[in-house]
Amino acid sequence: MQMRRKLLSIFITAIFIVVFATGAVMAAEEKVGGIDPQKVLFQHPKYEQTLQQIKKIADQKQEQAKTAIDKESDNNKKAEIFQTMRREIAEEEQKLMQPLFKDIDLAVRAVATAKQVTVVVDKTALFYGGLDITDDVVQELKRTSTGS
Repeated sequence: MQMRRKLLSIFITAIFIVVFATGAVMAAEEKVGGIDPQKVLFQHPKYEQTLQQIKKIADQKQEQAKTAIDKESDNNKKAEIFQTMRREIAEEEQKLMQPLFKDIDLAVRAVATAKQVTVVVDKTALFYGGLDITDDVVQELKRTSTGS
């Protein structure tokens, strides 16, 4: 009976060792990278140009809405015109920013692959450790955007 307990104890200990060792090896294989998404976006070579396009469209939409609101006497209709304008501006902004987000995604993937990083997160989510690849991503964006 005591021999059986000893064997069971050894067996359980062996299982724990295998599980923890496997977990440690798997964790060791993960290489985490962090980026500052705001810095990357603000330093995208086409960011300022895109902002100017968004501002131009927003100004046009606001002027159109102002003209329509001035002609309207019903406050509900005025509010509806205003909400429609805001939605249209947001849709245009999304459409114009989408190519920049795609460029950033491709740059992050390229840098992560080159540096053998398996996981990339917002660097504010990193409490300890990890590799900051923000500047590398910005350089990749500048490198790949020169030909566009």
